Amino acid sequence: MTPDPDKSVRDIARQAARMKSRRDNPGPSPLRGIGTFGMIGWSIAVPTVGGAFLGLWLDRIAPQNFSWTLALILGGVVLGGFIAAAWINKEGGGK
Repeated sequence: MTPDPDKSVRDIARQAARMKSRRDNPGPSPLRGIGTFGMIGWSIAVPTVGGAFLGLWLDRIAPQNFSWTLALILGGVVLGGFIAAAWINKEGGGK
């Protein structure tokens, strides 16, 4: 008995559609989660450390009654939080 050519074509088309669907919509990946976690960490760390260095420089150059270092560290944390929130929303975590 010969195989039905229409059935073979349907099977191949169905398998190709499944492969395309998996490629277009990959499932959640642990590595992607770790990468996103790292990106969020850097999004907060870089402005915070940058604010600390700028604050130390301003404390030496333009001393005030308040600490530039503490103020700019706090500003860096806030800025980093906004950057991290934007990153999370962009990646689809804020659905």
